[in-house]
Amino acid sequence: MSTERLPSTALDARLRVERAAFTLDLALTAAPGEVIALLGPNGAGKSTALRALAGLLPLTGGHLRLDGRTLEDPAERVHTPAEERPVGVVFQDYLLFPHLSALDNVAFGPRCQGRSKRDARAEAAAWLERMGLADHASVRPGKLSGGQAQRVALARALAVRPRLLLLDEPLAALDARTRLDVRSRLRRHLAEFEAVAVLVTHDPLDAMVLADRLVVIEDGYEVQSGSPAEVARRPRTDYIARLVGLNLYQGRSEGTHVTLPDGTVLVTTEELDGPAFVAFPPSAVTLHRERPQSSARNLWQAEVTGLDLHGDRVRADLAGRLPMAADLTPAAVAELELAPGVTVWASVKATQTHAYPA
Repeated sequence: MSTERLPSTALDARLRVERAAFTLDLALTAAPGEVIALLGPNGAGKSTALRALAGLLPLTGGHLRLDGRTLEDPAERVHTPAEERPVGVVFQDYLLFPHLSALDNVAFGPRCQGRSKRDARAEAAAWLERMGLADHASVRPGKLSGGQAQRVALARALAVRPRLLLLDEPLAALDARTRLDVRSRLRRHLAEFEAVAVLVTHDPLDAMVLADRLVVIEDGYEVQSGSPAEVARRPRTDYIARLVGLNLYQGRSEGTHVTLPDGTVLVTTEELDGPAFVAFPPSAVTLHRERPQSSARNLWQAEVTGLDLHGDRVRADLAGRLPMAADLTPAAVAELELAPGVTVWASVKATQTHAYPA
């Protein structure tokens, strides 16, 4: 029995990919069993990073090491082809072979690794059993539901026993009800996965539920990383704030007063000195048609620019000295007679704000 131990850092990557109008420069490290979610707006570089990890896009700089083994290092002229990397990939569109059964789709990877047809199919059957799809082994992809096809694709990726699992928007093609069920199943499978998983998603809920750590990318560079709770509580860019549903402002703090670049002052209960962020949820905003006699330390005039249903609440977009979003009940919208173009007063209690160093 081997006594060799895998390094505590299973994934050690510096992904640099230069293109004519775009550069990705991203450092990624992960421990065995860790699930990382890459988040970012369209064009941020998430898919570029995933393709580089898979070996589908060569690095122009940096390195990629997995379990201590160098898979790619342009300076040393090392490049391991995609098919020789211990990497499993689940694509957004699954890319199952339409002419093969679910069983043979899953057995394909082990067969490519040199396993006998019998062994590969036995391995595939075991994975389909784990995915709750034993009864669908003989079914071809065209006859599977979206959730079933997603699970077959996951089984196919895991059947090659990868040391790195890449998931490219794995739930994007599913309807809302199926997504809920498959997300729950996927969370369970990832919790049992002993190697590293990297997930690319636009959906903050997918990221919050499935990942141990979030890495947020904008314009090819990391802008924030941390646990889902840390990132949600202390967003550092407008994109992240919108993602987690917060109003976010940046200014300079003196004690409990944060002055924004245009001179607007936000009052908080947290004492800071120096560059600071202030965040508060749309639910913390109270709207009034007339200037209120309120104890709220933060009060501004604003104009309603839009109203959208947000679950069982209505989200009002407000423009003015301090643009923000406010959440109200439909009854409150009717009582205030809100509509685009209406002028209101918006108040936020200092106790409902959160200030932290920028």
